[in-house]
Amino acid sequence: MKPLFKTEYKNKLVKIFVPIMLSNIIAQVQMFIDRIFLGRMNILYMSAVGNVTAPIWTTMSFVMSLAIGASILISQSVGEKDLEKAKDYAASLIKFSNVLPVLLFFFWMFFSPLVFRLMGVSPTVMDFCVKYTRCYSPVFLIVGLYASYGVVFQTSNYTKPLVTYGIIRSVLNIFLDYVLIFGKFGFPRLEVAGAALGTTIAEYLGALYLLYITIAKRKDFFTSPGFKRILKAKFTPFITSVKLGIPTACEDLLWNAGNLCIIRILNTINEMAAGIYSMVFTVELLFVVVIGAIGSGTLTLTGEATGAKDHKLYRDIVKTSIKWAFMVCAAALIFVSIFPRLTLSLFTTDKEVIEMSVVFVILVAANLFGKSGNMIFGSGIRGYGDTKWMLFTQGLGTVGVVGIAALFVFVFKLGMLGVFLAVLCDEAARAIINFVRFLRIKF
Repeated sequence: MKPLFKTEYKNKLVKIFVPIMLSNIIAQVQMFIDRIFLGRMNILYMSAVGNVTAPIWTTMSFVMSLAIGASILISQSVGEKDLEKAKDYAASLIKFSNVLPVLLFFFWMFFSPLVFRLMGVSPTVMDFCVKYTRCYSPVFLIVGLYASYGVVFQTSNYTKPLVTYGIIRSVLNIFLDYVLIFGKFGFPRLEVAGAALGTTIAEYLGALYLLYITIAKRKDFFTSPGFKRILKAKFTPFITSVKLGIPTACEDLLWNAGNLCIIRILNTINEMAAGIYSMVFTVELLFVVVIGAIGSGTLTLTGEATGAKDHKLYRDIVKTSIKWAFMVCAAALIFVSIFPRLTLSLFTTDKEVIEMSVVFVILVAANLFGKSGNMIFGSGIRGYGDTKWMLFTQGLGTVGVVGIAALFVFVFKLGMLGVFLAVLCDEAARAIINFVRFLRIKF
């Protein structure tokens, strides 16, 4: 019997993605519990979280995605065995990546009602959305720091501390949610605002731990630039990395813009539609974070293979990653198909809502195959240095999914089923297109 991890790149892939996966799973479990608290209290709170999450994550993921360019350039520099250049890119990223998040903090703190009005949020849900957003917006002040040091962790092939970080942040979040949502231990009962405040406090405490690790374990991060290099860092490497990262950031922006449009369509169906959509896709997220972690490892290692001009290694990394991702998809589809009601009952006790959502949660599990294809092939294409292609396909996908969803909902009167079918078609079509692009890559 052949050993499971026969070659070095598989060991490196595991070393990168497993800690990221565990950290993300822990975070998703925390989010599960957070939404279980809110959903069981009031299904409209789930609608509020669904409406808030889409636009907030649109802007937050834009900031995070800008760092992808630096991740690619640092990985390629590592493949070229030029650590000094890698550290210059890292130093510039850390120094200059906090300007946009500060602006976004002020935007969401003071202008969030305008966004929710444009999304068609009902007056009943609006107040919940604004309360949640204003309590959560301070997280933007540390997003730049998290994004930049996340690149250092990943490109140094040392992501173990992320597991401890995930445990600290998530345990604190669950405890604080329990205390602040329900008003325990003498604290006021804040309900939906308490969920946001608990998350914000936990995020800051988790960030302090990561900052400590980067100082205490500095020798383990071979792409870490050091404090002096950060202070002396020039703006040019940041601009170079941002130019490469902007297509990925715009790609995420388009995906999230499409999601916002879908939320807008759902809000025309009824007040609960966005809540059901949020609930169902929360189930999907537990599996997506595993696939996304594999994608993170794929991006780093394909970047190194590109820098080393090793086409065979590049292909092998992506092939291995997609096999592992499809195994996760198969497990998810089997589990959700067997236990759909049990899964949904975690978020709501409303039997009518559960029965209505069974077909949706199975469709979302099937959608993981297309989504994983986009995530893994997309990571390989980005690792090669082509970030514009993924922006192009996402642009087509956003127009397509919104158009098909509108057609199914408003013309064919399929209601929420039409929205989920549109998402399934979009992910599958783009996965095929991105697979063909991956096959055409030559060094």
